[in-house]
Amino acid sequence: MTNQILSGIRVLELGQLIAGPFAAKTLADFGAEVIKVETPGDGDPLRKWRMLHEGTSVWWQAQSRNKQSICIDLRTLEGQQLVRTLAESTDVLIENFRPGTMEKWGMGWEDLHRINPRLIMLRVSGYGQDGPKRDEPGFAAIAEAMGGLRYITGEPGRVPVRAGVSLGDTLAGLHGAFGVLLALYQRDARGGTGQMIDVALYESVFNLTESLLPEYAAFGAVRKPAGGALPGIAPSNAYRCQDGEYVLVAGNGDSIFKRLMLLIGRSDLAEDPGLARNDGRAGRAAELDAAIEAWTGTLPIEAALAGLKQAGVPSGRIYSAKDIAEDEHYRARGVIEKVRSSEGLEVDIPGVMPKLSGNPGAIRERAPSLGEHTERILAGAGLSADQIAALKKNGVVS
Repeated sequence: MTNQILSGIRVLELGQLIAGPFAAKTLADFGAEVIKVETPGDGDPLRKWRMLHEGTSVWWQAQSRNKQSICIDLRTLEGQQLVRTLAESTDVLIENFRPGTMEKWGMGWEDLHRINPRLIMLRVSGYGQDGPKRDEPGFAAIAEAMGGLRYITGEPGRVPVRAGVSLGDTLAGLHGAFGVLLALYQRDARGGTGQMIDVALYESVFNLTESLLPEYAAFGAVRKPAGGALPGIAPSNAYRCQDGEYVLVAGNGDSIFKRLMLLIGRSDLAEDPGLARNDGRAGRAAELDAAIEAWTGTLPIEAALAGLKQAGVPSGRIYSAKDIAEDEHYRARGVIEKVRSSEGLEVDIPGVMPKLSGNPGAIRERAPSLGEHTERILAGAGLSADQIAALKKNGVVS
């Protein structure tokens, strides 16, 4: 597809695992040429994470689609020089090493900006490129805790829980991709130069915590875990049905609340002036939750959902992977796509999001095998066949 917005933008991805590569994947989906630098021999550790098919993670097929793989040993002087050579013709370089690593290799921001003033450098780390924690290792679980999310997640009185995915990494990747787009706009539409983007995992989580800090600053209020409810917004919770399934109900809109109460046979609550607005309902959330569950507890989930749908009350079930794979709305929207791996496995993966009407993204290529494009990329950078052979012989590339 030649009309993709980022066609002609070259990205050099030095990161591994999740945060940096997720940012690069997002850019690749919209047309950027992404060259992924991997370690000779093993490659990105994500290749071996979670469930494997013939030695390669099926997750790899989602995270690394639309990318090219080149193997360079960054610990060698020759490998570092190769990256500097590639950076000369690169628009965006993405790295998520611990701060100071790139500088140790002679590839810090100042070094690369001197080589290519138009270069945009996205740096993703646990705590950012400065501050007292900059040198500490940072993973998503720690970032989610420091960002305030872990403290408020879970059931009251129990151990705080994490989401079942590396949310901090993905949020950082999205913030990073957004930062790259801003920097590209400044460079290309406003006549600017390249710049460095500093994304911290914990800050990406903190940015999504809504009223958490303002409520503490104004009232000294420390929000606590609330299970399936959303404190201060009512009614909104998961309610047990007759068959043991849980139905999610978001009845916190003023008119929606009235329709919900009439549906469950509680006209007294629907007409109560003290419940007409959210601030009044929030103080009586437990009473409202009990009234709703008294109704859902008499019905199997399908009957409850049918009634809620007819009444125009936002509701839904809790989806497993099986539910997602079989859901007709997912399929109709095209947000599940099928790809074939280099080993021949057909696998469903998340499609390209968001959806653009004029310049949509696309999955153009499957995820690469390790070092699949090494020779082609180096030849494109001006290296001769003899030079490439010598680098291979010395283990610098593979």
